[in-house]
Amino acid sequence: MQGIQFVFLTATKVVILNRKTLKFEIDLDFVLIAITTSLKEYRICYLINKYLNFNFSKRPDLEMDILHVSGPVLFSLYQYHWEASETDFYFIANKGSEAYLIPEMRKADYFLMIRNYIDDDDLDKLVSSLNKIQEIVAAVKIDPKKIKSRENLLF
Repeated sequence: MQGIQFVFLTATKVVILNRKTLKFEIDLDFVLIAITTSLKEYRICYLINKYLNFNFSKRPDLEMDILHVSGPVLFSLYQYHWEASETDFYFIANKGSEAYLIPEMRKADYFLMIRNYIDDDDLDKLVSSLNKIQEIVAAVKIDPKKIKSRENLLF
């Protein structure tokens, strides 16, 4: 915390007032995998379901207000709940109706967001398994804290 001091001189004494700035950090309690592929979202979800025994299902589009875009932007969204560990998986399109969800990562077509607990070994196996799907060009683990527009991932 940085403070700015104000000094007021009065006839008999000096008064110093401190100003405090509140800083907070957004809790990014999820893991993120960027996926590059030329397939439509329904097709890649089908392949992930088939090869990884997931059960992604279509959800209503994610509606976001993006800076410099008038009106809400819609992003395709799929979800799968892994009951064994209470883990939620979200498959989100990076390119929406009029903008990118994460504009600094335009080469990523989709993001796989994993909320709640996932073991590091399981995560490595998941990324490896995604990369074995022939239609996926690349699946890469991303640190959400290093993404400039990470607030767009909070829904």
